[in-house]
Amino acid sequence: MLRGLYDWTLSLAARKSAEWWLAAIAFVESSVFLVPADVLFLPMALSRPDRAYRYALIATVASVLGGIAGWFIGHYAYEAVAVPILQFYGKYDEFEALRTSSGVGFIILMLITSGAAHLPPIKVVTILSGVIGVNLLLFTGLAIVARGARFLLLAWLLRRYGEQIKDFIEKRLGMIAGAAAVVLILLYILVKWVI
Repeated sequence: MLRGLYDWTLSLAARKSAEWWLAAIAFVESSVFLVPADVLFLPMALSRPDRAYRYALIATVASVLGGIAGWFIGHYAYEAVAVPILQFYGKYDEFEALRTSSGVGFIILMLITSGAAHLPPIKVVTILSGVIGVNLLLFTGLAIVARGARFLLLAWLLRRYGEQIKDFIEKRLGMIAGAAAVVLILLYILVKWVI
């Protein structure tokens, strides 16, 4: 099922309505959708490098708006909407463990790592932010920075290195960003509990 969803999302890049699809997928990825917007963003930016920054802006704005929707789902509709979504993806127990042990500082760190490396998935962080009541303005600002940095970095890499960077991005960028996320988490733990 996941592979079919991935292939379908990838096929949208060739359509005339690709920008609308990019916005829609970036929006729903931030609150309910499984496939990241990168799957559509990368082929679009590779096929039209002159529009890479435009696509990055579209993806950022839609992703942040989707994140705000996720925040509202968590804040106002946790039981009715968020719980079924989390159960569908098999993330409910993990989410509940995070909810009971997370403070605002940890949520901020997760929002940054999620925006940069999808660790944890952005939808989990947006809903969790609403559930524990992270300030919406702070949440929005961090989402703009985290998601914007990701999409703008990808746009810059694709414009500068083109097709040769595609394989690197698809295979290794997540790993490198994940390693950076682990370092950030370890630094947070060190500062919070050791120092």
